[in-house]
Amino acid sequence: MLRPRETRELRLLSFEVALSPNAKVDWANDVFGNAVATASFGAASDALVIDALSSIELSAAAYPVFDIAASAIAFPFGYSDDDWTDLGSLTVPQYAEGDGLRAWAQGFVAGYPTDTLSLLKDINAGIGDAILYQAREDEGTQSPGRTLVLRTGSCRDLATLLVEAVRSLGFGARIVSGYLHDPTRTLLGSADSGSTHARAEGYLPGAGWVTFDPTNRSVGGANLIPVAVARDIRRAIPVSGSFAGPSDAFLTMAVEVSVEV
Repeated sequence: MLRPRETRELRLLSFEVALSPNAKVDWANDVFGNAVATASFGAASDALVIDALSSIELSAAAYPVFDIAASAIAFPFGYSDDDWTDLGSLTVPQYAEGDGLRAWAQGFVAGYPTDTLSLLKDINAGIGDAILYQAREDEGTQSPGRTLVLRTGSCRDLATLLVEAVRSLGFGARIVSGYLHDPTRTLLGSADSGSTHARAEGYLPGAGWVTFDPTNRSVGGANLIPVAVARDIRRAIPVSGSFAGPSDAFLTMAVEVSVEV
């Protein structure tokens, strides 16, 4: 999953992927509409290089205004029957955290009713304030409970915590995998002017899918390039697969993101 996902704020001008060694590449769209390439190799090799080149126009505003439906301006609110059905598993927590995570999320609810967008912004900022961002090369994602205990996590750990927290309050939410453009070189999660990056989206009637990046305490899609959306971060792994060979054949892996404006 390397092809940028077109949205109302992102226009994909061109995309190409080159592999070494050469491979047969088949494209398909998964259940979320993400573009997925499957590469099949016909010969052995001692290295694999995947080079993806995208040209995009990104028009997301730095300070967006969200036109939330009157029925959803105040929390708690109920989704329409159709929205509730279509959101399906995106409203269901994926980790068995019990009441602990819900109690933690409830701590951000100022009252009943309370402003919906302010609540989500407070949870987003609260995660960024409480959890120390730390790049983590370990495979997999921490459970939300473990992230709260450790008080450290990678961007995918923080995004997962946000998604699970708002789901526990009844919101529909999903994970977004993609890239972070950091022209100022000041944003967390970026090694230079760009990097791979995970964040979250919450569904609000009227406004649609609203982006939240707890790593940088930001709201909206400015500087964010989506590639895939998913119910669970494990469903949006950029590169996955298997190989045949000795168990000690895998030595190292490197990822580099370069941005030219």
